[in-house]
Amino acid sequence: MPGPAPQPGPTSQPSGRGGVGGGGGGGDRGVAGRSMRSLWPPYPVVAALSALGVRRGVAYAGSGVAEGGGIPLPRCGPVRGPVSVSRPAGRGGARRRRRLVAASPFSPFGRESHGGAERVCAALGLADVDLQAGYAGRGGPGGLSLRGRRVPESPAGTPSVCLSEACISVTSSILSSMDPTVDPCQDFFTYACGGWIKANPVPDGHSRWGTFSNLWEHNQAIIKHLLENSTASVSEAERKAQVYYRACMNETRIEELKAKPLMELIEKLGGWNITGPWDKDNFQDTLQVVTSHYRTSPFFSVYVSADSKNSNSNVIQVDQSGLGLPSRDYYLNKTENEKVLTGYLNYMVQLGKLLGGGDEDTIRPQMQQILDFETALANITIPQEKRRDEELIYHKVTAAELQTLAPAINWLPFLNAIFYPVEINESEPIVVYDKEYLGQVSTLINNTDKCLLNNYMIWNLVRKTSSFLDQRFQDADEKFMEVMYGTKKTCLPRWKFCVSDTENTLGFALGPMFVKATFAEDSKNIASEIILEIKKAFEESLSTLKWMDEDTRKSAKEKADAIYNMIGYPNFIMDPKELDKVFNDYTAVPDLYFENAMRFFNFSWRVTADQLRKAPNRDQWSMTPPMVNAYYSPTKNEIVFPAGILQAPFYTRSSPNALNFGGIGVVVGHELTHAFDDQGREYDKDGNLRPWWKNSSVEAFKQQTECMVEQYGNYSVNGELVNGRHTLGENIADNGGLKAAYRAYQNWVKKNGAEQTLPTLGLTNNQLFFLGFAQVWCSVRTPESSHEGLITDPHSPSRFRVIGSISNSKEFSEHFHCPPGSPMNPHHKCEVW
Repeated sequence: MPGPAPQPGPTSQPSGRGGVGGGGGGGDRGVAGRSMRSLWPPYPVVAALSALGVRRGVAYAGSGVAEGGGIPLPRCGPVRGPVSVSRPAGRGGARRRRRLVAASPFSPFGRESHGGAERVCAALGLADVDLQAGYAGRGGPGGLSLRGRRVPESPAGTPSVCLSEACISVTSSILSSMDPTVDPCQDFFTYACGGWIKANPVPDGHSRWGTFSNLWEHNQAIIKHLLENSTASVSEAERKAQVYYRACMNETRIEELKAKPLMELIEKLGGWNITGPWDKDNFQDTLQVVTSHYRTSPFFSVYVSADSKNSNSNVIQVDQSGLGLPSRDYYLNKTENEKVLTGYLNYMVQLGKLLGGGDEDTIRPQMQQILDFETALANITIPQEKRRDEELIYHKVTAAELQTLAPAINWLPFLNAIFYPVEINESEPIVVYDKEYLGQVSTLINNTDKCLLNNYMIWNLVRKTSSFLDQRFQDADEKFMEVMYGTKKTCLPRWKFCVSDTENTLGFALGPMFVKATFAEDSKNIASEIILEIKKAFEESLSTLKWMDEDTRKSAKEKADAIYNMIGYPNFIMDPKELDKVFNDYTAVPDLYFENAMRFFNFSWRVTADQLRKAPNRDQWSMTPPMVNAYYSPTKNEIVFPAGILQAPFYTRSSPNALNFGGIGVVVGHELTHAFDDQGREYDKDGNLRPWWKNSSVEAFKQQTECMVEQYGNYSVNGELVNGRHTLGENIADNGGLKAAYRAYQNWVKKNGAEQTLPTLGLTNNQLFFLGFAQVWCSVRTPESSHEGLITDPHSPSRFRVIGSISNSKEFSEHFHCPPGSPMNPHHKCEVW
C-alpha cells in the first residue's frame, strides 16, 4: 500500500503488504492500507507502521500509517535511577548478555513465572509430578535438534533428550504458556496459550498485550539506556536524538509552558474560531501550511511514493484521509458506537477549553459541528474491503485534470507551495486513489461554511500536537483512551512515552546505537540462511499447485526468485557521515519539546518533497531498526526484517530449530507470501502493477481465496464477526507462511538429522513446530480494543490467526492425530499457496 514514508533515513512510503503483525492498513484511512503489508498492527503509543512525520505517540492503534488521528497513552514522571536491560530469555535458551545490561525485568512470554521450571524439574524426577497427563503427549516421543548439530539417537531409535540449561529454560517457557488439559484437536489456541492467558491479564495502561508488545517493551528499555548513557556518540544525528529525548523528559519546562506553544501556533495560522478571532480568507493558505509544515491531512493525504505502474520513479499521490477516529464505522454505526462518539466529543470539548476556548456551553456546539463534518467525511470514505483491487483504484491524472476532478482546491498553487522548491506545472503526473472520494470531498468543501472548514483544519492540528503539551492534556487523553480502548486509568512512566516518541521521530538516528547493542555481526547471515530455506520451500509448493497454469507458474517463480531481502537495518545508518547528512537540516533545541516536534514535522515533509525528482532506493525503509515487525513492499518486491524482531521469542540461537522455524520462519513465510496475496499478486517481479497472470489462473485464484473469505468470515469475537474480505491478504499470508515454514523445517531435518527432544513435553519435533508457531500469538485484549481491531485491522484476531491456519493444515492434523471432522481438522480445508 503506497503510503507516506515513515521517517527520513531515508525511508520510503510504506510500500509493503502489512507485515506479520498487521500494521499498515487500519481502518479506512486511504494510504494506511495499500503498500506496506506488515506483520503486526500498531499499538496506541507504538504504532507499528507510522508515516513520515506521523508520530507513534499520536497514532491510534490499528490506524496503520494514517496521519493525524490519534491519542497517546497517558504518561507519568520519569523513573528515578537506572533501568537494567538484557535480551529476553528466548524461547528458553541461555540469555545473551551484553556489557550494557544486567538482568531483564521482562520475560518473552509475559510476566516472569517459575511454575514452568518447577514442572520441568518435577517431570525429570525431582518431584513426584506426572506431566505426561492430558493431551500433551498425544503424538508420542519425537525429535528436536539444537542449532544444526546432528545428535545421537537413543538406543530405541529416537533422538536423545536435551537436558542442558537452555533446553530446560525453553521447556519451562513452553509449559508456562500451555494448558495441556485442553484437547489440541478441539482448540489448539487455548491448548498452546491457555496458561499464558491466565497469567497475563491486560496490564494497566494497555488495551492489549502479547509477545510483540512484550518484546517492544524490552527494546524500549534498551533504547532508554542508550539515550541516557551513551556519551561517545560517533554521529551528530545520534546526539540530536538524545537532545530530543531529554527535552521530552524535561517535564518541569513543559509544565511551565502549558498550552502556550500550541496557542501561539494557532494564532500564527490565523486563529481558531473556538478560541478567538480567525482570518476568514485564508482557507487555501492554512491548508497548505498544515499539510506541509505540520503533516496533517484534513481532507485528503498528499505524499510521494514509487509509482505502482512505474516502480523506478517516484510520483505525487493523493488519497482519502481526515478521520479522527480509527474507522468510518465509528461514525456511521452510531448506536453501536454511541459510547465512543460521546467520549470523543467530550475529549474535543476538553481540549478546546484547555486552549482557552471559554465555557463548555460555547464550545460544545462548535465541536459538535466539527464532529458532524467528520461524519460527513466518513460517509464518503471508501471502506478498506472495497479498496483491495489496486488496478481498479489506481488513476493517473495530470495536475490540470486534478483541478477538474476536485475544483475546491486551487491545485497548482497548493502543490507548488508544499513541494517548494520543486516546480509543478499542469502536466505534472499525479496518482489518485479513489477518484470518487476526491470529487465528493471537493463538493463537501464547497458546500461547507468557511468557519467550519477552518475549525476542522485546526482541530486536526490540535489533535495531532496536543500530546506535546502539559499534563492536563495527558489527563484528557487518558480519559478518552479508557472509552476508546478500555485502557485502565493509569500512568505510564514518562520515559516510555519519550522513548516511543523519540524512536518514532528519530528512530534511524538512534538506530546505530540500538544495532550495536543488540544485533550480532553474524545475524544478517543467519537470517539470510533462514530466508533462503523458506523461499526454497515456497517455490517447491508453487510447483505442485494444480490450479495455476504453467506460464503463470513460471512467472511466479521468477518473482519469488527476484524478491530482495533487507535484514536488520539500512546500511547508511552505520556510516556516521551518511547518517549526519540525512539529518543535517534538522535541529533539536534543548528543553523545547513542542518546538522540536514541530521542527521535525516540517523537516520530515521536506525530506518527502525532496524524493519527488529522485528514484526510489532500497535504503529507504518503512520501519526503523528497533521495530518489532516486518513487511513486504510490492513496488520494490522486497521483504524487510528490522533488527527488533530478529530476537527471542521469534529466533534464539540456543532454541531447537523446530521453534525457530515456527517463529521467525513463519514470519519470513508470511512476508514472502504477501508477494502473492490478492493485492501483491497484481505486482510483477520488478514491482510494477500490471496484469501478468493468465485469466484462467486469475479466476482459479479467486475461487481459492473465496474459501478463506468464507472461513474467516464465520469467526467471531464477543458476537462480532471477522471481516473475511478485509482480512483476506493477511489470512493468505498467515496460511502460506505456515506451510512454507513447515516444509522448510522438513527439508532442514532431512539434511541435518533429527534434533534432540525437549524434556517432559512428550511432543515430537513436528508437534513442537506448530506449538511454537501458536505461542508467538498468545495475546489478550480488552473488549473495546477487540472491537476496534475487528473494524480496522487487516489481520484477523490472534486466536484465528492460529486456528485458521492450522485447521487448513493436513500436516497439523496428522501430527496431532486429530479425527476427521474435529474442530481443528475440518473435512473442507482452504488452500491458496
